[in-house]
Amino acid sequence: MFVTFRLHGSLPASRVFPPERLRNGRAFAAMDRLLDCDRSGPLFLSQPEVANLMVRALFDGERFRRYRLHAWVVMPNHIHLLVTPQVTARQWLGPLKGFTGHAANRLLGRSGAFWQDESYDHLVRDSQSFDRIRHYIEWNPVKAGLAGAPEEFAWSSATPPERAAAAQKG
Repeated sequence: MFVTFRLHGSLPASRVFPPERLRNGRAFAAMDRLLDCDRSGPLFLSQPEVANLMVRALFDGERFRRYRLHAWVVMPNHIHLLVTPQVTARQWLGPLKGFTGHAANRLLGRSGAFWQDESYDHLVRDSQSFDRIRHYIEWNPVKAGLAGAPEEFAWSSATPPERAAAAQKG
């Protein structure tokens, strides 16, 4: 399953797509380009302590066998995941967003909605789609101008573990 969720208020109101339109691949691609390029909304995930919180939570979900994590990236205002769920989305995505939203707000000294209510999800049906989505996720920081190569972005499955650990420490 390919899942994307974003920060509350990360799209201008005029550009928020109704959930039924996000099922359309073109609408999703347009929204994702907006997320990558927009620097005017909340960018809480660009703060290392918040990005690190997200990475730990993603690995905890795998460790607690809620899903198998194949590819992921923590962008400044949204997250992409490629997972094989072991439980229903309601049992892993809701708790993931709830826990991380509360913890991130505590870190940031703020309150209120952290994540947009809706998420985009797409069932991956074959190995070609799986490979294409993994590539899409891991190249997202490069396309957004945040890194020169996928392995240079610390908050991604493309990053070698030793580089990620160093970036997450300091």
